[in-house]
Amino acid sequence: MAAMVMVDGRLERTRLALPALGEHDVLIKVSACGVCRTDLHILDGELAPRRAALVPGHEIVGRVVAHGTAARRFGAGARVGVPWLGGTCGVCRFCRAGRENLCERARFTGYDRDGGYAEFAAADERYCFALPDAYDDSHAAPLLCAGLIGYRAYAMTAPDGPLGLYGFGAAAHIIVQLACQQGRTVFAFTRPGDSRSQQFARTLGAAWAGAADQAPPQKLGAAIIFAADGALVPAALAASDQGASIICAGIHMSDIPAMPYRLLWGERRLQSVANLTRRDGEDFFRLAAQYHLRTVPQPYRLDAAATALDDVRHGRIDGAAVLLPGGDRA
Repeated sequence: MAAMVMVDGRLERTRLALPALGEHDVLIKVSACGVCRTDLHILDGELAPRRAALVPGHEIVGRVVAHGTAARRFGAGARVGVPWLGGTCGVCRFCRAGRENLCERARFTGYDRDGGYAEFAAADERYCFALPDAYDDSHAAPLLCAGLIGYRAYAMTAPDGPLGLYGFGAAAHIIVQLACQQGRTVFAFTRPGDSRSQQFARTLGAAWAGAADQAPPQKLGAAIIFAADGALVPAALAASDQGASIICAGIHMSDIPAMPYRLLWGERRLQSVANLTRRDGEDFFRLAAQYHLRTVPQPYRLDAAATALDDVRHGRIDGAAVLLPGGDRA
């Protein structure tokens, strides 16, 4: 099969054998795979490497073509989605407490095991999701990380007052729609001078959009920081009201600069998000079926994965980059 492999900080196109299947695995013919900033963190070494010659990608949509010996959940031809969380131990203190996102021996798609930058991928069916019929393959792919992690972060926010979204990329362009359809007022914060992303945010329902160093029209009741810039933490705290929750949604962030305690005082809460649980996915996909969430996929051929990652790195995409290994059109 054709695959894009990370080797020494770069992507190389190569041919690999089909993945071997564990007993609970399904073999999936990949039709779409979203490109996530986490893939960049792995490529750049900001997340410590777990294995050599890795096939990245953890927003996989495809169809089941083969089964492991104990895989019974999805029939042949079933459409499935594969997220970042690829497996847990089920017995550690976090798993026993219902917090499998913090599992001490978790395995992650496109990090511990090969992901979806390929024509085929193997995944443990117990961690896969059935997807709402309203979304075709390329439109469903961003839901599997941008949507899921965005939703987990959104569910942690204080429910009152305007919601601020810092960094208007793949996750924010989904969550702004869910929040607005649930009656929240949303303010979008982008890089200074990024009028294109600000206009994009307004088209998706943001009541105000401006630069991350600007003060919003009113104090925030909550904020989600999707950008990997630690300097946004004191900025979001300064823009927030008493009792606000500030949620850091990325797996990696640059150092948070020193800041005066008064920014946190007033029972403001600062919290990170780590991974996801299968319950998050079940809850989110029910909402995705209930509400109309217009994902905006930007399609790339599999062999253009490096270009897609570079476009994500430099903020050149409105919506989400999606690889189409089968040559499908978005």
